[in-house]
Amino acid sequence: MVERADSGAVASEASAPGVGKRRGWVVAGSAVVVGVVLGFHRHVPNWPGRVGSLLESFLPWVGLLVVVLLVVALVRRSAVALVALLLPVGVWVDTFGGLLLPGEESGGGRELVVVQHNVSDENRDPDGTARALIGSRADLVALEELVDPQVAVYEKSLAADYPHHVVRGTVGLWSKHPLSGEQVVDIKPPSIEEGWSRGLRAVVHSPYGDVAAYVAHLPSVRVGAGGLASQRRDESAALLGRAIADESVEAVVLLGDLNGVVEDRGLKPLTSQLGVAGSGFAFSFPAAFPVARIDQVMARSATVGRIRTLPATGSDHLPVVARVTLA
Repeated sequence: MVERADSGAVASEASAPGVGKRRGWVVAGSAVVVGVVLGFHRHVPNWPGRVGSLLESFLPWVGLLVVVLLVVALVRRSAVALVALLLPVGVWVDTFGGLLLPGEESGGGRELVVVQHNVSDENRDPDGTARALIGSRADLVALEELVDPQVAVYEKSLAADYPHHVVRGTVGLWSKHPLSGEQVVDIKPPSIEEGWSRGLRAVVHSPYGDVAAYVAHLPSVRVGAGGLASQRRDESAALLGRAIADESVEAVVLLGDLNGVVEDRGLKPLTSQLGVAGSGFAFSFPAAFPVARIDQVMARSATVGRIRTLPATGSDHLPVVARVTLA
């Protein structure tokens, strides 16, 4: 009898109007915090452990917190919480809503179709991967993690459709249009040993004018107990940014596994001077359950249209394809 009475008292207390209001205000406060974090993520300190970059790496997924808060607000029937949720919803839509739009599949005229793919140095089917990329009918194909003996397979498999190509270190560019000025781009951070080569540049002589194409594979980042380890990636991005800033050809296309999303402040040396895709999330990594797009297409004096992924290959990354319209 006593147990029933206590249980009833607890239930009565939990359903009391005052408790419901307090919980409504907790949800409302949480919604405001989420909205502020979304809107002012650039002001989140990057220390300790580069927490700002870590937040930005998964920023679109903060929207899931908004969904959870919405469910709680509806269960609690809290009007104040529902009103407060308009803030994070509005900020998320303003930040990422455009990526949900279909975008233009074809700009017509002065455009190049480009594919970016980290093919993985453990890829057991390079020929199948090459055939999948050919099916995209791209003008340019950029590949990373090219190692022997797989690189010879890519060269052979892509030769008929892409008669022009260049490989420097572990990155390569295949093109339907003539290339010139092929050279290594030194993006090696000081702490990495000699022999590490993951950047190249070549001029593509397209029907619409010359385009300086850069292919890059920035150092990997790791998430651990100490936060996000991205110092080498950030240093490499700064070196690449300086090379592009000094580029004499006006039109530039950057294709690469940048090991970072476009919101990540570590890529600011690139995103501050290059345009990114206007629509499409195109999460590319990991291929089994992609949660972020770290394979990027960026451009200067050109517009990157909708970006999308292609079906999985033998890599742990998904290929991404985009249309680049020259100015």
